[in-house]
Amino acid sequence: MRPFVLNYVRPAEDPAVTAPYTYDSALQLNVLPDGRPAILDRTVLLATGTTTSTAGSKTHFDD
Repeated sequence: MRPFVLNYVRPAEDPAVTAPYTYDSALQLNVLPDGRPAILDRTVLLATGTTTSTAGSKTHFDD
């Protein structure tokens, strides 16, 4: 018997787009190839968009 959820599972795919920045663990920041923090480049911010987390709002009533 096949579990129901397996009818809808999609294989994981690698993203076709590469980020214009890398993570620097020493600085704990995303940095551009020239060494500047990625947060300083408005074009990068607009191109990459934002993400939001709903984990806190689902577990805490005061978030």
